[in-house]
Amino acid sequence: MTRLRVALLTYSTKPRGGVVHTLALAEALVRTGRGEGVDVDVWTLGRGGDTTFFRPVADGVGVRAVPFEARDDEPVGDRIVRSIAVLGEAFGRERAAYDVVHAQDCISANAALPCVRTIHHLDTFTTPELAACHERAVVEPHTRVCVSAAVAAEVRAGWGLDPTVIPNGVDAARFAAGVADAARWRTRLGRYVLGLGGIEPRKGTRDLLAAYALLRERHPDVALVLAGGETLFDYRDYRAAFDADAARLGVAPVELGVVPDDDLPGLVAGAAAMGFCSTKEGFGLAAMESLAAGVPVVARDLPVLREVYGDTVGYGTDAASFAAALDAALTTPAAPAAGRELARSYTWGAAARAHLELYRGLSRGLVPGADGARA
Repeated sequence: MTRLRVALLTYSTKPRGGVVHTLALAEALVRTGRGEGVDVDVWTLGRGGDTTFFRPVADGVGVRAVPFEARDDEPVGDRIVRSIAVLGEAFGRERAAYDVVHAQDCISANAALPCVRTIHHLDTFTTPELAACHERAVVEPHTRVCVSAAVAAEVRAGWGLDPTVIPNGVDAARFAAGVADAARWRTRLGRYVLGLGGIEPRKGTRDLLAAYALLRERHPDVALVLAGGETLFDYRDYRAAFDADAARLGVAPVELGVVPDDDLPGLVAGAAAMGFCSTKEGFGLAAMESLAAGVPVVARDLPVLREVYGDTVGYGTDAASFAAALDAALTTPAAPAAGRELARSYTWGAAARAHLELYRGLSRGLVPGADGARA
């Protein structure tokens, strides 16, 4: 059988959602493709001297971290352009070694065009260079994948393009096992509502803060704990507004920053509830991991989250409704069985098999929009 050589590209080594997806998919492709002749390398920018990812990567997956010099006070637009150029130059020298080139974000897609592109979610940017990056990464790939039908429908409505839908996977067993470490986090933090992803506009962190300010009137013993936060973008203005909100509301959230990967399941499992207030999502992996850990979730009422989660989570649209749903989750939490079952139904093995089918179709010219040439 002819070997299939796959390059997966991402823009960072840090624990962002798209990076987590890339690594899990790479490992699942290697496991699933064992015996079928599948080789996978993950390419990324090694920012700040990073030579590998935020967690160990399974044997059999190659890691190619391209050195990327940190420059203090570099404007976001300039950093985007330089990121594309540095990754594109390094990858371009070895592109011919791969049969499939699959980018997971707009930066790596721009560095690797023409390619397969997973559009996790659509965004609106005001930085001109980033807006152009986003547009090219939707329009110019020869094949597009979305992790939910709702995002695929947005792409269809906005650009007349028809992505292949391949749902995300989740390591449900890993987060279910986090229960064993949950007591340590509860001892450290008390009873807490958890928000993941850092303090940034897309995560709706200011809405979660405002909801918590209302929630503590009924649950004064509950803390708000925020974790995560490594990002390429400059959210200083949003952070300043968040801090002003916190001072005005008299709220002091516990900020953990980036949590080591081995500690994350216990932190999630220890939460009394998760506040998932994102304004844009493609699937919502952190919320699914929370369900796997048996933790009730309150999410923003978005079509994509209704599609993926149905009635296994509570929903809100603003601070008042988020607070009400969190109050319900804390006071009379639903039995976790349905959420756990949903999380177990999304496997990386299934995602890998669907990707391999797509890749094989590309190599035979069977995927609409592909010309049968090397991807």
